[in-house]
Amino acid sequence: MENKTRKLVYIALLAAQGLIIGIVENMIPSPFIFAPGAKLGLANLITIIAIFTMKKRDSFALMVMRLFLTTLLGGTISTLLYSASGAFLSYFGMLLVKTLGPKRVSIIGISAVGGFLHNVGQLLMASFIVQTWSVMLYLPVLSFLGILCGIAIGIAANYLLRHVRNLHQFQLDYEELTKQHWHENL
Repeated sequence: MENKTRKLVYIALLAAQGLIIGIVENMIPSPFIFAPGAKLGLANLITIIAIFTMKKRDSFALMVMRLFLTTLLGGTISTLLYSASGAFLSYFGMLLVKTLGPKRVSIIGISAVGGFLHNVGQLLMASFIVQTWSVMLYLPVLSFLGILCGIAIGIAANYLLRHVRNLHQFQLDYEELTKQHWHENL
């Protein structure tokens, strides 16, 4: 029972951290003058940490919880559509790339893929909503930014997983369960 409670507390803490990061980021104006509306995607740090410290089912539940809570506390249906389309494509893409294993791809590489795919998902949703593919012309700019921000978030995730004792322990427990040892490649 204690192990289940520990897991639930961990998920709740990560969800709260992701929610706070997401709300704070929404209050910050876009730092990219040449890409209006582009954000750093800082809340993806929580998703990366979740992917490397908990089961897929739990990390997926965390991501969904964070999306809905962020929408409830400061979003709209349209922000939920855009956020969810980017988050789902990014999440499943990162899981797919992660299957290559720690000898072929790093946490930083997985995060960069996530940053790229998040923008692809949002632009696909925008194309669907406005009924034109011309929105995809924005993809090269957003791809560049998404990959750069993904690299930065991957570096931060690497650092946190290595230096925050509780996160490192959750990662070691998860690696023991999955038999993939990512911490050796940090």
